[in-house]
Amino acid sequence: MTATAHGNRSVVDEQQLNELLGQAVTDIGAAMNGVLVQLGADLGLWSALAGAGPTTADGLAERTELPAPCVGQWLAAQAASGYVEYDAADDTFTLSPEQAFVFADENSPAYVVGGYHIVSSLYRDRERLARALREGHGFGWDEHDPELFLGTEQFFRPGYRAGLVAEWIPALDGVQEKLTAGATAADIGCGHGVSTVLMAAAYPASTFHGFDYHQASVDRATALAADEGVAGNTAFARASAADFPGQGYDLVCFFDCLHDMGDPVGAMRHTRETLAEDGTVMLVEPFANDALADNLNPVGRVYYAASTVICTPSSMAQDVAACLGAQAGEKRLREVAEEAGFSRFRRAMETPFNLVFEARP
Repeated sequence: MTATAHGNRSVVDEQQLNELLGQAVTDIGAAMNGVLVQLGADLGLWSALAGAGPTTADGLAERTELPAPCVGQWLAAQAASGYVEYDAADDTFTLSPEQAFVFADENSPAYVVGGYHIVSSLYRDRERLARALREGHGFGWDEHDPELFLGTEQFFRPGYRAGLVAEWIPALDGVQEKLTAGATAADIGCGHGVSTVLMAAAYPASTFHGFDYHQASVDRATALAADEGVAGNTAFARASAADFPGQGYDLVCFFDCLHDMGDPVGAMRHTRETLAEDGTVMLVEPFANDALADNLNPVGRVYYAASTVICTPSSMAQDVAACLGAQAGEKRLREVAEEAGFSRFRRAMETPFNLVFEARP
């Protein structure tokens, strides 16, 4: 078997070809099953399986009042994906505790269904994204299908809920003590306000201001704060990272958003001007190594994909268009902070998915 010359090879290696085709088929199956994962959440299939023990397709269909033929095919697809267990001896399906943790428990730190909403939104945006990239003017966050905003809230909430108050803030020098006693904090690019609300609930003596340039997100954040009982010590407003109001902040946070900004240096410079004399910036960014070759792994794959269709086009649509991308890495982020006038910058901690940095004037 021959093919067009590539490098020093002009002959197709059939083993490598088959491995690549196998990977592609796996990915096609994953993309198609993503819809089924969402349907499982929408139709109550995951929750009906959780803790139910071995269940037949007819039993699950009866419990959820859904058509048995479709439920049977859904279960088979999940078994083929490794998302449910199948026992051929009695033709039953079981959701293991680990699988329930990932697909059925919305409060679990491993809950991933929100990520599928992000993927779904991008398929809806594909034609408009292609047109924007051909024309070279980027694609703003606010231009995306609203399912992206829902998915982002659901996808990031488990990790923030697990780590933000318990680990990330305590890793910053003296910040937890300030927030406990009563401090003023700002959450820049707050989106739906999940991070803001979590901090406000944990530190009721402090006041938290959430800012985002997307009005629909500000409205959702305001409603979420009311629902969670923290409207008294939170306030949300529409503002960009370059001009958000206020002075004397003890803490300013950027959660997975600085790399999306057109002018991250300008945003950090403005932030430095709003800080109290001994204030702190908490910068949370996607986990990345400095070298591209060190990010060629499953986590990097997700982040580079998101960066291609969300983060980088968003930056391109703004002034300066720095285009840091979702895999900027510590070295590049340190350069941004130093250019903005911060003299101290350190990695406070890391998770498999995030880097948490502390910056001080």
